[in-house]
Amino acid sequence: MTVSALRAHPLILPVVLTATFMQLLDVTIAQVALSSIQRDLRASQDILPLVLAGYTLSYGCLLITAGRLGDRYGYRRLYAVGMSLFTLASVACTAAPTASALVLARLVQGAGSGLMAPQVLSIIQTAVPAPRRPHALGLLGATMGVASLAGPLLGGILLGADLFGLGWRLIFLVNVPVGLLALAGSVLLPSTRATTRPRLDVVGATLAMTGLGLLVFPLSVGPDTGWPAWTWLCFGSAAVVLGLFVLTQFRHDEPLVHPSVFRDRIARSGILLVFVFNAGVPSFTYLLFLYLQSGLGFTPLAAALTSAPYPAAAVVGSRAAAALARRYRGTLLPASAVLLALAIATLTVVITRDGHRWAALPAMAVGGAAFGTFTASVFSLVLTDVKPGATGSASGLLPTAQQIGGTIGVSLAGLVFVLPAASPTAAFGHAMAYEIGVFLLTAVISLRLVRNGRRHRPAGRSDQMIDPTSWATR
Repeated sequence: MTVSALRAHPLILPVVLTATFMQLLDVTIAQVALSSIQRDLRASQDILPLVLAGYTLSYGCLLITAGRLGDRYGYRRLYAVGMSLFTLASVACTAAPTASALVLARLVQGAGSGLMAPQVLSIIQTAVPAPRRPHALGLLGATMGVASLAGPLLGGILLGADLFGLGWRLIFLVNVPVGLLALAGSVLLPSTRATTRPRLDVVGATLAMTGLGLLVFPLSVGPDTGWPAWTWLCFGSAAVVLGLFVLTQFRHDEPLVHPSVFRDRIARSGILLVFVFNAGVPSFTYLLFLYLQSGLGFTPLAAALTSAPYPAAAVVGSRAAAALARRYRGTLLPASAVLLALAIATLTVVITRDGHRWAALPAMAVGGAAFGTFTASVFSLVLTDVKPGATGSASGLLPTAQQIGGTIGVSLAGLVFVLPAASPTAAFGHAMAYEIGVFLLTAVISLRLVRNGRRHRPAGRSDQMIDPTSWATR
């Protein structure tokens, strides 16, 4: 699609951002509904974690392979297939008569998201003109971040509203009209793909999906099952399979992951940064909701309203990110991470001493603004100048790092939370110490990424002309 065609269809970006928001919302929206699902479907305690794990399992395992499928068959086609699966599976989730049927529908729903997610990044990379691309990627990063935060909030509001007596089913039904609109909007998307039509690396795809499955599944269900021996066997097998996957990528003529992604220092640091940052994001909101409800006795709706300033301020922070980047340049990412850590520390002190939700609102707002600024910058930093042949690879690796980081973070923070403690308040304090450590580590990696960007900056480009959200040069 040409630039003029893109200008003729200004809804392209809203279409793909809407799809991104919905598919990431469903990673976390069911967290607040598990008890309602258990009562309504008479689900056993063993199957309940699979309602969450089923989605993340199929979603995370498909991302890398889906990036290459988009390169081969076209990004719009894979987007439409993924959105169709997601919407149909949302209908199945809404109508699920048993817990087993709900888990199966969640697996299909996650597969649809996994097929769709890399195409959004690739469409932005190939359809948006270069001068506008950092802004578009910034909006994408902000959308991804806000969606992950808004899941528990929206879920709590929908459960509290209980429209038409649907209860928990409403959290899946809300996907359907939005999904249909996003699917209808796919006709506006460019029918682009990679400049060459690569063959699918079947061996690499099999190894990637198997290795990620062996990693994601035990991480998702291990905390609720007491980490039995089979989970550790899965971890060991995942390390072997993923190691073989990396080796095959250097030896294949048309690898699933473009070699430049492995060799580029900025790309490697960027993927690590996304991984570490997301090891703190979903776990923070998950544990905050857990403490508000189990420790302080808040209802799901009250807990949702308490967290509302966080996603609301994240939107403000993401909108201000470009102006802040021009003013503060290389300090924006590390400063945002440090400010987020300080906001969590303040929140922990206030909420554990006072226990009143109003006292937590200012700290939630500051943390949300810092979070929004960070997420609006980090994806554009890594992706702005990715080589055309590596678009699909990077588009699959970044959301994979995001998803795996989030899954590992929830498990690690959950382990810290359940360590022996004098009270739920003390346990919450321990978990927040983990979150603070993660975001401080994020600040350190951000500094390293900024320095690498400066060293690789093309000659003749002035500091005053460089936005830290577009330093990823090759």
